Parts: sequence; C-alpha cells; structure tokens
Amino acid sequence: MRNRGFTLLDVLITVVIVGVLAGIALPAYQNQVQQSRRSDATSGLLGAADQMERYFTEQGTYATATLGPGGVYPNFTQNSYYTLSFASQTATTYTLQATPAGAQVGDPCGNFTYDYLGNKGTTGSLATSQCW
Repeated sequence: MRNRGFTLLDVLITVVIVGVLAGIALPAYQNQVQQSRRSDATSGLLGAADQMERYFTEQGTYATATLGPGGVYPNFTQNSYYTLSFASQTATTYTLQATPAGAQVGDPCGNFTYDYLGNKGTTGSLATSQCW
C-alpha cells in the first residue's frame, strides 16, 4: 500500500518558491503604490496654484498669501501624503513645494515644486518627467 501526503522536501520547496515570488512581487507593488500617491502632490500643487492666482487677482500681490488654516489653500494634500509650503514667495512670484510625508517619505521623486510660470520640478533622483 502506498502512503499519501507530502514529504518535508515538498513543503520546503513550496515555501522557497512562495518566498521568492513574494520577494519579487512586494517591492514592485510598493513601488506602484508610491507612484500612484504622487498624484496627490501634483493635484495639491495645481490646486494651490489656482488659488494663488485668484489671490493675486484680488489682492495684487502674492507676498501676503498663506497656506494652512485661514490661508488660500490647506498646507497638506487631500490624502495627507504631502505637506505644502512656499519654497519662495515675493510680491510677483512664488514657488510652491510639496514635501513627502508619512508613507511617501523616501520617494525617489523627493519634493515636488511648481511656480507661478507653471514650471514643474522635483528634487529627487528621478527625472521630473518621470514624477509629474
């Protein structure tokens, strides 16, 4: 009569195969999630820029605009993956910056920037075109 079941070797081979697949799939998944969260930065910057233009039309200056409670726009993005701030600000110019927060810290795009002329930028190791 023949025994039915798995040997220890069968189980070990299965565990190794699952481990290798997980080792490949998990980083790819995390990278994809990180990429999808970048839209939080870009939409936040574009929304803040719209409000800055409105503020300039009403006040005639960018210099007195603020972000955060009581400001022209919140100082964090919709999903809170980035915090928004001014990288520079004068009466006639501004550059907005989105800094990664929480789960996005360590994103190879780094900080996102957007200025009054519509110039887009990043401070990380990836090219701006790969991040925006």
